[in-house]
Amino acid sequence: MVELIAKSPVADLLPVEAGSCRLVACAPAAITAIAPYAGAEEALSQALDSAHGLALPPAGRAAGTPGARLIWAGYRQYMLVGEIAPDAAVAAHAAVTDLSDGWVVLRLEGAGTESVLARLTPLDLDPGVFKRGHTARTELAHMMAVLTRTGEGMEIMLMRSFARWGVARIAEAMESVAAQAGLPD
Repeated sequence: MVELIAKSPVADLLPVEAGSCRLVACAPAAITAIAPYAGAEEALSQALDSAHGLALPPAGRAAGTPGARLIWAGYRQYMLVGEIAPDAAVAAHAAVTDLSDGWVVLRLEGAGTESVLARLTPLDLDPGVFKRGHTARTELAHMMAVLTRTGEGMEIMLMRSFARWGVARIAEAMESVAAQAGLPD
């Protein structure tokens, strides 16, 4: 009998290094979509705070620690990312869907991160504008992504089906930035 082994879609692609940038895979234990029922945002926020010490962040923000973060992912949409699954009390106030196998989480780190991503997204990711804890659901190289600035760099969440394409496009942009850094002024 064949034994199947779970494998990340980017396991054979990462890490990638070019110039001062490095792209690595992050492997959160769980990614859970949380969509509050109409009028239940306050009750949901209280349930999340009681169970996990997290409250719903405002639009465009993420809250928590690397082990358990709540990320705004669009209008009335949040993602709980990290080492925890949501407490059962959360389901009384929101639709809760496990997306762990449907998304890939990458981290781009190092000097030049903003220059790399500037080639792929229309967002202004200058650290003075897009600060730590800021997040955006945006287009990245013609695919939907969620970008979040963390203390370690820029976290990039992609749908699993776009993982190989995403890594290839980010790697190309990294190589372009690295090559241009070596050019004389």
